[in-house]
Amino acid sequence: MNEFSKMNVPIARTSLLETEIQSVLEPLRTGWLVQGPKVREFEEKWSAFTGAEHSIAVTSCTTALHLSLAALGFGPGDEAIVPAFTWIATANVVEHLGGTVVFCDIDLATFNLDVSQLERLVTPRTRAILPVHLFGLSADMSAILAFAAKHKLAVVEDAACGFGARYKGRHVGTLGDTGCFSFHPRKAITTGEGGMITTNDAALAEKLRRLRDHGAAMSDLQRHLGARPYLLADHPDAGYNQRMTDLQAALGSAQMDRAQQIISERQRLAAVYDGAFEDLGWLRTAAKLEGYEHGYQSYPCLFQPEPVNMSSVLRVNAMRNEWMDKLQQRGISTRPATHAVHMLSYYREKYGLSPEDFPCAYVANHCSISLPLFHGMTEAEQAYVIDVVAEGFQ
Repeated sequence: MNEFSKMNVPIARTSLLETEIQSVLEPLRTGWLVQGPKVREFEEKWSAFTGAEHSIAVTSCTTALHLSLAALGFGPGDEAIVPAFTWIATANVVEHLGGTVVFCDIDLATFNLDVSQLERLVTPRTRAILPVHLFGLSADMSAILAFAAKHKLAVVEDAACGFGARYKGRHVGTLGDTGCFSFHPRKAITTGEGGMITTNDAALAEKLRRLRDHGAAMSDLQRHLGARPYLLADHPDAGYNQRMTDLQAALGSAQMDRAQQIISERQRLAAVYDGAFEDLGWLRTAAKLEGYEHGYQSYPCLFQPEPVNMSSVLRVNAMRNEWMDKLQQRGISTRPATHAVHMLSYYREKYGLSPEDFPCAYVANHCSISLPLFHGMTEAEQAYVIDVVAEGFQ
């Protein structure tokens, strides 16, 4: 392969149909731009796809997590168990509410919570657990739900990457008290920024709807459709302004009409990668577990030219970074899979943490690599990535 055959393959690319682009014009023409009929339509389609009883659209997955904890009564002095390997928002929302983050290490085979370590983390102040379905693979929810029931903990599923992921036949985000999804451009369904909360608890759903809308007893849409639209709503709660706009929801709702097609395409792309890389002993691909259906928000691998552990991690990390440089020079964009949150400055300094406290999260941060995967990826783009990866890392 010579220099002239170089392609540019991004880590992700938003792929929208013309009908989806045009969908944004409807709220612009009607003049209803804020939370309104398109938000309601998007929520209804989301519930139908996931099987959730209630879906509540918000401004981001971060605000979805924040609202969930707030609605469940989490507050100052409370503790929440959070994976040490995740996007920083999972931990940040605990801090925002005055709580204490209690990190749990991960299982390197799945990049998800190591459930065998949960029991030792419980204290009298533990109030919640936030399992993350990282990269589209469900956490071990049977074990997590049993643990939560035993200790009377709230379960807030961070399903930011979880669209299309299923656990024993159920869509993630429908197993705990709430599920929280992201519509960032790297996700399968995007609204630019945006998020969704799912729950099967009607009373909790009602409270979440109030809290996202300044604590109002009814939304603007409900008030305008009612008999007395000129009367203002009561505010039983001191809520927040975390409402999705109808512009965003129109785009999200239009994409939901091909939701299964989007998921199936990402799964097909992942299967092609799996087949191409199965004999590369130095690159471990995503785990395949019975009863789990991966949604493949991304395609994370573990770079392992030698066994990876705390004694080899920095050496392997240097080799990984050199390989990522090579891929970048060949036009292929990659990323470390996500953060070891306990090593980010705020958490490291506040809690006095070191790499050895959560070694698997530290190894995953230093030795993981996400390869390009997105619906709309062409056969030529994927073939190019496979060819360059097959050349090796040296």
